[in-house]
Amino acid sequence: MRLRTQVLLLQLVVIAVSLGVGFGWVIYGADDRVRDEYAQRALAIAQTVATDPDVIGEVAAHQGTDLDATELAAAPLQLQARAVAAQTGALFVVIANADGIRLAHPQDSEVGVHVSTDPSTALAGQIDITTDRGTLGESVRAKVPIYQSGSAAGTSARPIGLVSVGVSTEKLARDTRRDIVATGLIALAALGIGTVGSVLLARRWRRLTLGLEPDDLAELVREQGAVLHSLDDGVLAVDADGVLRVANDKARQLLQVDAPPGTPVDDLGLTARVRGVLATPTAEPLAATVGDRIVLVSSYRVTADGRDLGMVLSVVDRTTVEDLAREVDAVHAMSVALRAQRHETANRLHVLAGLLRHDHVEEARDYLTELTGGGAGAIDGLDNVDEPHLQAFLEAKAAHARERGVTLRLGHQTWVTGTLTDAVTVTAVLGNLVDNAIDAAAGSPDAQVEVEILTNGTELLVTVADSGPGIAMDTPGDVFIEGITTKTDPTVPGGRGMGLAIVRQLARRIGGDVTLVDPGGHAGPDDGRRAGDDLRGAVFVARLPGVIEPDHIMTTGES
Repeated sequence: MRLRTQVLLLQLVVIAVSLGVGFGWVIYGADDRVRDEYAQRALAIAQTVATDPDVIGEVAAHQGTDLDATELAAAPLQLQARAVAAQTGALFVVIANADGIRLAHPQDSEVGVHVSTDPSTALAGQIDITTDRGTLGESVRAKVPIYQSGSAAGTSARPIGLVSVGVSTEKLARDTRRDIVATGLIALAALGIGTVGSVLLARRWRRLTLGLEPDDLAELVREQGAVLHSLDDGVLAVDADGVLRVANDKARQLLQVDAPPGTPVDDLGLTARVRGVLATPTAEPLAATVGDRIVLVSSYRVTADGRDLGMVLSVVDRTTVEDLAREVDAVHAMSVALRAQRHETANRLHVLAGLLRHDHVEEARDYLTELTGGGAGAIDGLDNVDEPHLQAFLEAKAAHARERGVTLRLGHQTWVTGTLTDAVTVTAVLGNLVDNAIDAAAGSPDAQVEVEILTNGTELLVTVADSGPGIAMDTPGDVFIEGITTKTDPTVPGGRGMGLAIVRQLARRIGGDVTLVDPGGHAGPDDGRRAGDDLRGAVFVARLPGVIEPDHIMTTGES
C-alpha cells in the first residue's frame, strides 16, 4: 500500500475515533444536562410564582380542606397559573395551600383536590426537585414553599402553601434527541472536513515527494550521498527560494563555501560571476576565478510536474589545466626562441662558409668580427637582460610579433640581473600582457610594442605599452573583470576574457599586482604622455615581488 494511502487511512481513523469518543461523551451526558436545565427552569418559574404578592394573598385566603372547587376553578389564581404555564411552556403550574389542597391546576376537575404527589418536603420549607409521575404524566418538577408576606425561608414561620411547576419528560426527550442529532450532524461535518483535509494533505505529500515512496526516498538519499561525494566535479543546488540545499565536498572546496544547508544563497560568499551563473541557467561552461583557482561553472534549472525546484550548479576545476598551459606556453616560447637562434646561426654559418669557399678571407674575417663584436641580438636592448629565461622568452615573443607585423622593443631603462625563482608566473604574466599588446597593435601604422623590465632587489617591475587604439570602454578598469573581452573564440573552454583576470590573480597571489596606468587612445603627441614616441595605446604595469634572486645573493649563498 502506498504511503500516502496509509497516511490518509490513518488520519481518517484518528478523526473517526476522536469524533466517536467526543460524540459518545456528548450523548452520555446529554440527558442529564437537559434534565438539569429543565429542572432549573421549573425552579425559577416556581420561585417567581411563589413570591408573587397576589399569589400569596390568594393562598392565604384559601386555607383548610373544605373549599368550593367551582369557586376555585373560576378564581383569579387559576387563571394566573394557566397564564404562567402558557407563557413559559411548562407542563403545569399547580398551587396548593398548607393542607396540600390544589388551588390551581391545568385541569379544573383537579382543583380543590389533594395533590397527587408528596408535598411534605415543600410544606416543610424546603425546595423539592424530582422526576415524578402525576395526573398529567411524568415530568421534571420543582416544588417551592409559599410564605406569608413578611416572613421568609429559613425562619420559624411555616409555609402557607406551595407552587409546583413541571416540565414534561417527553419534551425533555425531544430536546435531547434534537441535541444528539445536531451533535451527530456536527460530527459528520467534522468527519467530512477532516476527510477532505486528509485527501488534500495526501495530494500535497505526493507533490512534495514527487510521487516517491519511503523506500524510494531512502534509496534516493543513499544514492545521492554516494554519488555527490564521489564526484570529481563540484555540485551545488539551491531551491526555488534561493536557499542552499545540497553542496558536495568538491563544490565547497572549489567555491570556498562553508555555510550549512539552509543558508540563503546571498550569504554564501560566491563571486559575482559564479553568482550570475547560479541565477541564470548557463549550459555552456564559463570560466571564473575563485581565490587562486580557475573553475568552469555551468547551471541548469530543475523542474518537475511544471514546478520550479531550483538550480543546480556544476563546478569543474581548471586550475591544474591552466598551470600546465602556462608551463607549456613558457616551454613553447623558449623552444621558438631556440629554433629562431638555430636558424639564425645556421644562416650565419652558411654565409661564412660561402665566403671562405670563394676565398673571400678578408670579408669572412670582417663578418666574424661583426658577429662576435656587436652582440645586439634580435631585440634592441636585450643585452640589458642578464637572465636566460627572460632572454629566450623575449626573443620568442619578438619573433611572434614580427610574424604579426609588430616590432617588439625594450625600453631604455630595462635592466635585469639575477635568476628567476618563479619563471612560470613571470612568463605567464609577461606573456599575457605582451600578447594582448601585440593583438592591440597589429594592423596599426608602424605597429610597435614596448616592454620595459626593471629589477629592484627580488622584485620585478614590468611595463608594457603598445601603439594600438587603446581601451575603448566607459570604465577601462573593467578589463580585469573575468569574462570582459572584445574577442570571441569558441574553442576556449569557458570562453575568453580570463587572461587579465588570471594574471592579476597570479600577481596578487605572490603579493604583487597588475594595473592599468593608462587606457590609451590619445589623439596626438601633445597630450603629455610619452612625448616623442608613437605608443598611444594602453599601458599596463605589473609588480612581481620575490620572483628573482639577485646575483650577489647567489654568490653569497655559494660561498
